[in-house]
Amino acid sequence: VTLLAAPEPPPILPCTDPPAGMVCVPGGEFERGFDRERFPSRRRFGGRKAWANAVPAERVWLQTYFIDVDEVTFEAYERCITDGKCTARPEDGRWGPRYTDFNRPRQPITGINWYQADEFCRAYGKRLPTEAQWEKAARGPEGEAYPWGDAPLDCSRAVYKSKKGRSCGVKKRGTASIGRVIEVGSRPAHRYGTHDLIGNVEEWVEDWYSDDYGACGPSCAGVEPKGPCDGAKECPGHIYKIVRGGSWYYDHTHATSWHRRPHYPDNRAPKRFHHFGFRCAKSAKSSTQTAVPSQ
Repeated sequence: VTLLAAPEPPPILPCTDPPAGMVCVPGGEFERGFDRERFPSRRRFGGRKAWANAVPAERVWLQTYFIDVDEVTFEAYERCITDGKCTARPEDGRWGPRYTDFNRPRQPITGINWYQADEFCRAYGKRLPTEAQWEKAARGPEGEAYPWGDAPLDCSRAVYKSKKGRSCGVKKRGTASIGRVIEVGSRPAHRYGTHDLIGNVEEWVEDWYSDDYGACGPSCAGVEPKGPCDGAKECPGHIYKIVRGGSWYYDHTHATSWHRRPHYPDNRAPKRFHHFGFRCAKSAKSSTQTAVPSQ
């Protein structure tokens, strides 16, 4: 594991008064990426393809922040459309799920592109989490494999493609062929009080994609990494954004705290994927909170 380098991080802001529907993730270091020495039994997590873009493992530093307890739901996104804060797909006026039985109010929204996810979060005074923020929420300061620790993945903890089938064997209404997303909060809350960071839907994050953290360089290391181009709106040479956490559709190899999947931000080329949802994040502000010493 690469040790944290300069610059010196600022004082850590305290975890107090998270906004409604959000939880606080304390500031400080955490281990990000796949550590081949710590997890030598790689078959459990899939072949090299499942972790090759998540190296090297290293310790990075994040300021205190808030993240949504749940993935954004169908009913919440529909309300954003109705209130005129969110827009439909520009190409055909449609938005959201294209699969049947994916529009129950408390199911996570699916079929969303990165721009729509970004628009929703900003409409409510939030933003998409950076990739590092998403990963710290999913694995904690010690870099564990899952939000519940290093204990193996199973259907009591997450919704994924298990031996029972997609969605742990839960089928869509009117068919026995494929599964569906599950209502948010159907699995226990884990670290920090979040639900479904692993499984259910893959979640968009803020960053542009690089082939691995080494290729990204200083923009993915140190204090408050924001990914290639440090999170700029345009990033020459980078065409993909990132989804994290696996989904109801894919197996255990996608369902780890380090798994990274690139995709076009417009979610159109070469084809539209219906597994993508999101949750929002928000920075803790020093103007309303008193900082505590960095640790």
